[in-house]
Amino acid sequence: MSVVIDGNEISSKIQDRIKAEIKNCMIRPSVALIQVGEDIASNFFIEAKEKACSAVGVYFRPYKFEEGTPELTIINKIKELNNDEYVNGIMIQLPLPPQYNEKRLLNAISNGKDVEGVTDINTGRFVNGKKSLIPCVALAVAKILEENEIEVASKNVVVVGRGKNVGRPIANLLLSKDATVTICHSKTVNLGDITKNADILVVAAGVPNLITEDMVKEGAIVIDVGINGFKETSCGDVDFDKVSKKASYITPVLGGVDKVTTAMLLENIIMCYNAKNSK
Repeated sequence: MSVVIDGNEISSKIQDRIKAEIKNCMIRPSVALIQVGEDIASNFFIEAKEKACSAVGVYFRPYKFEEGTPELTIINKIKELNNDEYVNGIMIQLPLPPQYNEKRLLNAISNGKDVEGVTDINTGRFVNGKKSLIPCVALAVAKILEENEIEVASKNVVVVGRGKNVGRPIANLLLSKDATVTICHSKTVNLGDITKNADILVVAAGVPNLITEDMVKEGAIVIDVGINGFKETSCGDVDFDKVSKKASYITPVLGGVDKVTTAMLLENIIMCYNAKNSK
Protein backbone atom coordinates (compact mmCIF):
# COMPACT_ATOMS: atom_id res chain seq x y z
CA MET A 1 0.00 0.00 0.00
CA SER A 2 1.36 3.40 -0.94
CA VAL A 3 2.02 6.48 1.15
CA VAL A 4 -0.76 8.99 0.47
CA ILE A 5 0.87 12.40 0.21
CA ASP A 6 -0.78 15.00 2.42
CA GLY A 7 -1.00 18.22 0.43
CA ASN A 8 -2.73 19.94 3.34
CA GLU A 9 0.31 19.44 5.55
CA ILE A 10 2.72 20.80 2.92
CA SER A 11 0.41 23.74 2.24
CA SER A 12 0.08 24.56 5.95
CA LYS A 13 3.86 24.75 6.36
CA ILE A 14 4.13 27.16 3.44
CA GLN A 15 1.22 29.28 4.64
CA ASP A 16 2.59 29.53 8.18
CA ARG A 17 5.91 30.82 6.85
CA ILE A 18 4.25 33.34 4.52
CA LYS A 19 1.89 34.53 7.25
CA ALA A 20 4.86 35.24 9.51
CA GLU A 21 6.62 37.12 6.70
CA ILE A 22 3.55 39.24 5.93
CA LYS A 23 3.29 40.32 9.57
CA ASN A 24 6.53 42.24 9.00
CA CYS A 25 5.32 43.94 5.79
CA MET A 26 4.64 47.66 6.10
CA ILE A 27 2.06 47.45 3.30
CA ARG A 28 -0.27 44.50 2.99
CA PRO A 29 0.38 42.40 -0.16
CA SER A 30 -2.55 42.28 -2.54
CA VAL A 31 -3.67 40.23 -5.52
CA ALA A 32 -6.41 40.85 -8.07
CA LEU A 33 -8.42 38.10 -9.73
CA ILE A 34 -10.48 38.60 -12.86
CA GLN A 35 -13.39 36.27 -13.57
CA VAL A 36 -15.46 36.38 -16.73
CA GLY A 37 -18.83 34.60 -16.78
CA GLU A 38 -20.17 31.99 -14.40
CA ASP A 39 -18.52 28.60 -14.06
CA ILE A 40 -19.20 26.30 -11.10
CA ALA A 41 -15.72 24.75 -11.09
CA SER A 42 -14.10 28.19 -11.38
CA ASN A 43 -16.09 29.39 -8.38
CA PHE A 44 -14.72 26.46 -6.38
CA PHE A 45 -11.10 27.32 -7.25
CA ILE A 46 -11.63 31.05 -6.67
CA GLU A 47 -13.05 30.30 -3.24
CA ALA A 48 -9.94 28.24 -2.42
CA LYS A 49 -7.63 31.05 -3.55
CA GLU A 50 -9.54 33.67 -1.57
CA LYS A 51 -9.53 31.50 1.55
CA ALA A 52 -5.77 30.90 1.31
CA CYS A 53 -5.04 34.60 0.78
CA SER A 54 -7.20 35.55 3.74
CA ALA A 55 -5.48 32.97 5.95
CA VAL A 56 -2.03 34.51 5.46
CA GLY A 57 -3.01 38.18 5.22
CA VAL A 58 -2.95 38.80 1.45
CA TYR A 59 -5.65 41.25 0.36
CA PHE A 60 -7.77 39.45 -2.27
CA ARG A 61 -9.46 41.72 -4.82
CA PRO A 62 -11.96 39.93 -7.10
CA TYR A 63 -13.30 41.56 -10.28
CA LYS A 64 -16.18 39.76 -11.94
CA PHE A 65 -17.38 40.54 -15.46
CA GLU A 66 -20.56 39.21 -17.01
CA GLU A 67 -20.13 36.98 -20.05
CA GLY A 68 -20.51 39.22 -23.08
CA THR A 69 -18.52 42.09 -21.55
CA PRO A 70 -16.39 43.60 -24.34
CA GLU A 71 -12.84 42.28 -24.30
CA LEU A 72 -11.47 45.82 -24.39
CA THR A 73 -13.27 46.60 -21.12
CA ILE A 74 -11.48 43.69 -19.43
CA ILE A 75 -8.11 44.66 -20.93
CA ASN A 76 -8.59 48.23 -19.67
CA LYS A 77 -9.21 46.89 -16.17
CA ILE A 78 -6.03 44.80 -16.40
CA LYS A 79 -4.07 47.88 -17.49
CA GLU A 80 -5.53 49.80 -14.56
CA LEU A 81 -4.41 47.05 -12.19
CA ASN A 82 -0.97 46.95 -13.84
CA ASN A 83 -0.57 50.62 -12.93
CA ASP A 84 -1.94 50.26 -9.39
CA GLU A 85 1.10 50.29 -7.10
CA TYR A 86 -0.87 48.54 -4.35
CA VAL A 87 -1.65 45.51 -6.51
CA ASN A 88 1.21 43.00 -6.44
CA GLY A 89 -0.30 40.26 -8.56
CA ILE A 90 -2.95 39.75 -11.21
CA MET A 91 -4.57 36.53 -12.37
CA ILE A 92 -7.35 35.57 -14.76
CA GLN A 93 -9.51 32.61 -13.80
CA LEU A 94 -9.53 30.04 -16.58
CA PRO A 95 -11.28 28.77 -18.60
CA LEU A 96 -12.67 31.88 -20.24
CA PRO A 97 -15.89 31.77 -22.27
CA PRO A 98 -15.00 30.68 -25.84
CA GLN A 99 -15.57 34.07 -27.48
CA TYR A 100 -12.63 35.62 -25.62
CA ASN A 101 -9.04 35.60 -26.81
CA GLU A 102 -7.32 33.95 -23.84
CA LYS A 103 -3.80 34.66 -25.09
CA ARG A 104 -4.48 38.36 -25.61
CA LEU A 105 -6.02 38.78 -22.16
CA LEU A 106 -3.26 36.89 -20.36
CA ASN A 107 -0.56 38.86 -22.16
CA ALA A 108 -2.17 42.11 -21.03
CA ILE A 109 -0.92 41.31 -17.52
CA SER A 110 2.34 42.98 -16.54
CA ASN A 111 5.10 40.34 -16.41
CA GLY A 112 6.09 41.49 -12.93
CA LYS A 113 2.55 40.88 -11.66
CA ASP A 114 1.94 37.60 -13.51
CA VAL A 115 1.60 35.45 -10.36
CA GLU A 116 0.46 32.41 -12.34
CA GLY A 117 3.39 32.55 -14.77
CA VAL A 118 1.26 32.51 -17.94
CA THR A 119 2.41 35.45 -20.05
CA ASP A 120 4.45 34.71 -23.15
CA ILE A 121 7.46 36.53 -21.72
CA ASN A 122 7.45 34.62 -18.43
CA THR A 123 6.89 31.37 -20.33
CA GLY A 124 9.80 32.09 -22.67
CA ARG A 125 12.12 33.03 -19.83
CA PHE A 126 11.17 29.89 -17.92
CA VAL A 127 11.78 27.60 -20.90
CA ASN A 128 15.15 29.24 -21.49
CA GLY A 129 16.26 28.81 -17.90
CA LYS A 130 16.08 32.48 -16.98
CA LYS A 131 14.55 33.99 -13.84
CA SER A 132 10.79 34.10 -14.22
CA LEU A 133 7.46 33.53 -12.54
CA ILE A 134 6.64 29.83 -12.94
CA PRO A 135 3.14 28.30 -13.18
CA CYS A 136 1.94 27.34 -9.70
CA VAL A 137 1.00 23.75 -10.54
CA ALA A 138 4.52 23.01 -11.80
CA LEU A 139 5.96 24.49 -8.61
CA ALA A 140 3.51 22.37 -6.62
CA VAL A 141 4.59 19.10 -8.23
CA ALA A 142 8.26 19.94 -7.59
CA LYS A 143 7.48 20.94 -3.99
CA ILE A 144 5.61 17.69 -3.30
CA LEU A 145 8.59 15.68 -4.51
CA GLU A 146 11.03 17.82 -2.53
CA GLU A 147 9.01 17.64 0.72
CA ASN A 148 8.90 13.86 0.46
CA GLU A 149 12.66 13.71 -0.23
CA ILE A 150 12.09 12.10 -3.62
CA GLU A 151 15.13 12.50 -5.87
CA VAL A 152 14.27 13.65 -9.39
CA ALA A 153 17.68 13.70 -11.07
CA SER A 154 18.25 10.77 -13.44
CA LYS A 155 14.74 9.39 -12.81
CA ASN A 156 12.45 8.42 -15.67
CA VAL A 157 9.55 10.86 -15.46
CA VAL A 158 6.45 10.55 -17.60
CA VAL A 159 4.08 13.52 -17.80
CA VAL A 160 0.67 12.68 -19.27
CA GLY A 161 -0.78 15.90 -20.68
CA ARG A 162 0.80 18.68 -22.74
CA GLY A 163 -1.36 21.66 -21.78
CA LYS A 164 0.53 24.94 -22.01
CA ASN A 165 -0.30 25.96 -18.43
CA VAL A 166 0.02 22.53 -16.76
CA GLY A 167 1.68 19.58 -18.51
CA ARG A 168 4.39 21.47 -20.36
CA PRO A 169 5.50 23.62 -17.40
CA ILE A 170 5.65 20.52 -15.19
CA ALA A 171 7.82 18.73 -17.77
CA ASN A 172 10.09 21.77 -18.19
CA LEU A 173 10.61 22.22 -14.46
CA LEU A 174 11.43 18.55 -13.85
CA LEU A 175 13.72 18.57 -16.87
CA SER A 176 15.59 21.50 -15.32
CA LYS A 177 16.11 19.28 -12.27
CA ASP A 178 17.89 16.69 -14.45
CA ALA A 179 15.04 14.20 -14.80
CA THR A 180 14.66 12.24 -18.03
CA VAL A 181 11.24 13.43 -19.13
CA THR A 182 8.75 11.95 -21.59
CA ILE A 183 5.53 13.82 -22.44
CA CYS A 184 2.47 11.83 -23.51
CA HIS A 185 -0.75 13.23 -24.92
CA SER A 186 -3.98 12.33 -26.74
CA LYS A 187 -2.09 11.18 -29.85
CA THR A 188 0.32 8.93 -27.95
CA VAL A 189 0.08 5.31 -29.09
CA ASN A 190 0.13 2.53 -26.46
CA LEU A 191 0.13 4.95 -23.54
CA GLY A 192 0.39 2.18 -20.95
CA ASP A 193 3.63 0.87 -22.43
CA ILE A 194 5.21 4.24 -21.69
CA THR A 195 3.65 5.02 -18.31
CA LYS A 196 4.58 1.67 -16.77
CA ASN A 197 8.26 2.47 -17.28
CA ALA A 198 7.99 5.68 -15.25
CA ASP A 199 9.74 6.04 -11.89
CA ILE A 200 7.66 9.18 -11.41
CA LEU A 201 4.32 9.46 -13.20
CA VAL A 202 2.61 12.87 -13.33
CA VAL A 203 -0.88 12.85 -14.81
CA ALA A 204 -2.51 16.08 -16.02
CA ALA A 205 -4.72 14.95 -18.88
CA GLY A 206 -8.17 15.95 -17.60
CA VAL A 207 -9.56 12.47 -18.31
CA PRO A 208 -11.27 10.70 -15.39
CA ASN A 209 -9.50 7.51 -14.24
CA LEU A 210 -7.30 7.44 -17.34
CA ILE A 211 -4.44 5.70 -15.54
CA THR A 212 -5.28 2.21 -14.33
CA GLU A 213 -3.30 -0.25 -12.19
CA ASP A 214 -1.82 -2.12 -15.15
CA MET A 215 -0.32 1.13 -16.50
CA VAL A 216 1.83 1.77 -13.43
CA LYS A 217 5.16 0.23 -12.44
CA GLU A 218 5.38 -1.41 -9.01
CA GLY A 219 6.71 1.19 -6.56
CA ALA A 220 6.25 4.17 -8.88
CA ILE A 221 5.55 7.64 -7.52
CA VAL A 222 2.21 8.86 -8.88
CA ILE A 223 1.25 12.55 -8.88
CA ASP A 224 -2.36 13.11 -9.96
CA VAL A 225 -2.97 16.69 -11.05
CA GLY A 226 -6.44 16.06 -12.49
CA ILE A 227 -9.65 17.13 -10.79
CA ASN A 228 -12.72 16.01 -12.73
CA GLY A 229 -16.13 16.87 -11.36
CA PHE A 230 -17.00 19.08 -8.44
CA LYS A 231 -16.06 18.78 -4.75
CA GLU A 232 -17.26 15.49 -3.23
CA THR A 233 -18.01 13.97 -6.64
CA SER A 234 -14.53 14.71 -7.98
CA CYS A 235 -12.27 12.03 -9.33
CA GLY A 236 -8.74 12.28 -10.62
CA ASP A 237 -6.99 11.21 -13.80
CA VAL A 238 -5.72 8.18 -11.85
CA ASP A 239 -7.81 5.27 -10.57
CA PHE A 240 -6.75 6.03 -7.01
CA ASP A 241 -8.20 2.99 -5.21
CA LYS A 242 -6.40 0.47 -7.40
CA VAL A 243 -3.23 2.36 -8.28
CA SER A 244 -2.60 3.21 -4.61
CA LYS A 245 -2.08 -0.52 -3.96
CA LYS A 246 0.84 -0.52 -6.40
CA ALA A 247 2.50 2.90 -6.11
CA SER A 248 5.01 3.78 -3.39
CA TYR A 249 3.67 7.35 -3.13
CA ILE A 250 0.45 8.81 -4.52
CA THR A 251 -1.46 12.08 -4.24
CA PRO A 252 -5.19 12.15 -3.50
CA VAL A 253 -7.63 13.98 -5.77
CA LEU A 254 -8.51 16.65 -3.18
CA GLY A 255 -6.00 17.63 -0.53
CA GLY A 256 -3.09 16.80 -2.80
CA VAL A 257 -1.71 18.83 -5.70
CA ASP A 258 -4.61 21.29 -5.47
CA LYS A 259 -3.69 22.45 -1.96
CA VAL A 260 0.01 22.82 -2.73
CA THR A 261 -0.76 24.69 -5.97
CA THR A 262 -2.70 27.30 -4.01
CA ALA A 263 0.20 27.60 -1.56
CA MET A 264 2.64 28.14 -4.43
CA LEU A 265 0.38 30.92 -5.70
CA LEU A 266 0.96 32.64 -2.36
CA GLU A 267 4.71 32.13 -2.86
CA ASN A 268 4.51 33.85 -6.24
CA ILE A 269 2.48 36.74 -4.78
CA ILE A 270 5.13 37.32 -2.11
CA MET A 271 7.86 37.08 -4.75
CA CYS A 272 6.17 39.86 -6.74
CA TYR A 273 5.66 41.90 -3.58
CA ASN A 274 9.31 41.59 -2.55
CA ALA A 275 10.55 42.40 -6.07
CA LYS A 276 8.60 45.66 -6.03
CA ASN A 277 9.45 46.67 -2.48
CA SER A 278 13.15 45.89 -2.69
CA LYS A 279 13.68 48.54 -5.34
